[in-house]
Amino acid sequence: MATAFSSDGEAALRRQLGPAAAAAPRGDLDGFYEMGRAAAFVRGGGFRKVALQFPDELLADAAAVAARMEAATGAAMYVLGDTTYGSCCVDEVAAEHAGAEAVLHYGPACLSPCGKLPVLHIFGQQPLDVGRCAEAFRELYPDRQSRVVVLSDVVYAHAMGELEQQLCPEYPNIVFSRVVCGNPPDPAPSGEVRQFGRQFPVEAPGGLQDCAMFYVGAEGLALTSFMLTWNCCPFSSFDPITGCGRRETLNVNRALMRRLYLVERARDARVVGILVGTLGVVGYLAVLQHLRELLRRAGKRSYTLAVGKPNPAKLANFLEVDIFVLVACAQNSLLDSSNFYRPVVTPYELELACNPAREWTGNYLTDFRDLLPGACAHIELPPAIPAAEAVPDISLITGEMRAAHLCDPLAPKLPPSTTLACRDQTRALTEISPAASFLESRSWRGLEQRLGQTPVSKAVQGRRGIAIAYEDEGHK
Repeated sequence: MATAFSSDGEAALRRQLGPAAAAAPRGDLDGFYEMGRAAAFVRGGGFRKVALQFPDELLADAAAVAARMEAATGAAMYVLGDTTYGSCCVDEVAAEHAGAEAVLHYGPACLSPCGKLPVLHIFGQQPLDVGRCAEAFRELYPDRQSRVVVLSDVVYAHAMGELEQQLCPEYPNIVFSRVVCGNPPDPAPSGEVRQFGRQFPVEAPGGLQDCAMFYVGAEGLALTSFMLTWNCCPFSSFDPITGCGRRETLNVNRALMRRLYLVERARDARVVGILVGTLGVVGYLAVLQHLRELLRRAGKRSYTLAVGKPNPAKLANFLEVDIFVLVACAQNSLLDSSNFYRPVVTPYELELACNPAREWTGNYLTDFRDLLPGACAHIELPPAIPAAEAVPDISLITGEMRAAHLCDPLAPKLPPSTTLACRDQTRALTEISPAASFLESRSWRGLEQRLGQTPVSKAVQGRRGIAIAYEDEGHK
């Protein structure tokens, strides 16, 4: 999970590119990228500028796909080569920079609903050996009366109909999930689960906990998110690349213990950094405001940080922050922070730490929209109690006593500072906060433009090679 937003860069340094690899489109572009459906979407919407978003592994086909789409629709196509955040999310920010009226999102997707631009998801129809998958399912579930919900990675959704035809006559209690793009206007009816862009009915007498889960796809963030959320269900999977089925041995309880340890770290934290990990998922502004109010009521200071794709080097610049909370899509929220200087938690884990009315029930939430007012899992903050009546709370990590009461929401908010300073030659006045003053006093504040202070010089050839072994350094 550490590669959701960052990596050590070793793969990029060792990668070898050549002319053949850079311009080698797939043999069946029309089928793989569903050119007909994409062109109908563009023509039907009357769009004149369209953004094409590709993940890194499909960028080699971007030029060919864009050329064919322009010839088929007459619209201008803009290829988004680098995403602002995770590639599974629709990058509305980059699309708006190009003035695009719609987005065609290619490759794996988290299916988080977007609120600004029309979006069409083209997952890419990866090949699946349906016969081998059905055989692996029969080996894993020899009992024909087993209650199993079949989930799949979106790139194999096109083959689920054929798999259903093979297994349904033998397994009367099998249920296949359906991929749902966008944000359905109506809530899910009773007895039906609608989550992570999947929708399926639950017909077991005991509900979802009486069902097993069979996942078609490789191991990754999607499967991890499913297993943590539906941790009461046993999981099995079939990897189409290797052709092997297996019972998932991920120790969900151990993973949950790690997450609950982070909850305790969040309770101890005094300064919290709110990381903006998405600008396209519906409700991200509402949850930012919700987290700020939650932290204020808990007596903690908060700072909102927009750093793009978080990595250990970026977050290490904020030494004053005790813990970070990442507001991102359901898949990228579970960021493995073992390599980070400070832990990174999810909005749900911060709620467990700061909302006394929310208790751990065994159900894990990765979608931050479930926490907002009106959602299925929203819990109001309890009334504030005087500090003298608060029950003492002892940290399980440091052994120190910490505050256990909420601040009064009606208490007047003190301004951060009353200091006024001249901002420019127009004698405009600005207010300086203590946080800004502290950051200004640092000896190192990041890259500085120094406009007009650096002399202009001709470009010269720099060092060649990689940082660990430049060509002029020699080798021992």
